[in-house]
Amino acid sequence: MKRHPAINGIKVLLGITGGIGAYKSAELIRLFMKQGAEVSVVMTRNATQFITPLTVETLSRNPVGTDLFSLSEERSIDHISRARWADLMVIAPATANYLAKAAHGIADDLLTTISLAATCPVLIAPAMNSAMWDHVTVRSNLEILTSRGVAVVPPTEGELACGEEGVGRMADPEQIVAAAAAAIQLHDLDGVRVLVTAGPTREAVDPVRFLSNRSSGKMGYALAEAAATRGAEVILVSGPAALDPPSGVTLVSVESAREMLAAVRANLKACQWVIMAAAVADFRPSAVLESKLKKKGRQGLSLDLTANPDILKTIAADKGNRLYIGFAAETEDLLENARAKLEGKGLDLIVGNDVTERGSGFGSETNQAVIILRDGTVERLPLMTKRELADQILDQSMRCWQSGDVDG
Repeated sequence: MKRHPAINGIKVLLGITGGIGAYKSAELIRLFMKQGAEVSVVMTRNATQFITPLTVETLSRNPVGTDLFSLSEERSIDHISRARWADLMVIAPATANYLAKAAHGIADDLLTTISLAATCPVLIAPAMNSAMWDHVTVRSNLEILTSRGVAVVPPTEGELACGEEGVGRMADPEQIVAAAAAAIQLHDLDGVRVLVTAGPTREAVDPVRFLSNRSSGKMGYALAEAAATRGAEVILVSGPAALDPPSGVTLVSVESAREMLAAVRANLKACQWVIMAAAVADFRPSAVLESKLKKKGRQGLSLDLTANPDILKTIAADKGNRLYIGFAAETEDLLENARAKLEGKGLDLIVGNDVTERGSGFGSETNQAVIILRDGTVERLPLMTKRELADQILDQSMRCWQSGDVDG
């Protein structure tokens, strides 16, 4: 299953109501815990007819709440303590009965009472017969809940408990976990405008040939996606890459290093963070041939190259109070070369990786990196997906930004 870093370490309060979809809740508990979440479960009386509290308690390793009025000597009022404990509340399955009560503030059992007391994000996964799902009352109740910020994982189509085919099956547990990650995801970059560069550049030799490198753009695109998910306004300046731009990101497509520099300059003043993840070609042919270079009659070929502009050095004079983040893809002396680049280009932090390490090269889905801050701090990270690494980079960047330790 895909890893969802936002879920690791959070407290999930899972509400189970009385529907046949309750059998999927056992797998949902397991998946949340596999992602690193702590799970506490509250069941309605009807839910206990479909799955036993003993099963749920064994899986979650936490006491299961079923009764509004059960209060041990050592525990505070249950609906208040559970509501304050949770980072995220998930109702799966959510029956039509629960939707009606939650929409209209009815609190006649432990789960609906907690729903009124909870201040954390709430995610519901409705499940019911398709005729009920299509009923105007159910849709009206859903509109009320979504208008209050409740997130919904809609039911799927398939065979229902009654034997009919239609929409009404509770979403698969993996879908619910993914929606939970989106619901809980930090919005710590709200109001921050981020410029990300990604991918390779291409330097034309003739109308059909060019010089380039092995960069796929995956790291830069992962950073753009992570920043947008965390609330940032993102401009992605990308060289040629066979990737779809992340949702909510403004894409500026370029080809050469000089085109990338122009695009960065055009968008720099509007941004507070600059993340230079692109693998920019250091050199380009001194002249581009107007027609295709033929090999006939040639024993060898020499290309006259000239240096491309160094984008970071070029824009350094206009740094101001912006946060500058760079990358160093190395094949040897990783720390030494990364530190030299950090200092030489006036960066606030740099991400270095050895592209010869297994799983860390261009085009891979994973990366193993070190993050070096301007104060000399070094964080060594294990092999992880590029999306997970993106959040680690943004976490360190946010600490630097909030501390005011920006080299302006």
